[in-house]
Amino acid sequence: MLRHAKAAQIAGLLDRERPLTDRGEHDAKRAGDEIRAAGFAPEMVLCSPALRTRRTAELAFPEVEVRYERDIYEAYSDELLELVRRCDPGLGTVVLCGHNPGVHELALGLAGGDYVFRPGAFAAIRVESPWAELGQGESRLITRWDPKEG
Repeated sequence: MLRHAKAAQIAGLLDRERPLTDRGEHDAKRAGDEIRAAGFAPEMVLCSPALRTRRTAELAFPEVEVRYERDIYEAYSDELLELVRRCDPGLGTVVLCGHNPGVHELALGLAGGDYVFRPGAFAAIRVESPWAELGQGESRLITRWDPKEG
């Protein structure tokens, strides 16, 4: 689970079109570096079509296939879980790049924990079941990273 990096607040700009700040651009790259340093090799990124999530995914995972899913934008955790359940069963490592509160709530629902999920943060969660059978509380948190703590 990866929350988009820090985005600008620009008066009159549609929420979906908010760009990353300079800090957000930096943190998105760092998130990808941290994920790879932890030994993860994402095979697919499920990404909201909002500009800030698209740019976060581009910077964090320039070599990985990104699948844009409009339903990630403003999704609740149960809706995000349904998207993940539809992943190709042959995929081993998938990143969901989206927005709070849905991404954070899904991470907590899958693996528990007590942490904040600031912009640019990620949680690496190990799932034991096939994607199609993934359920709440059946996974475990492997590691997490927050750009303000790391």
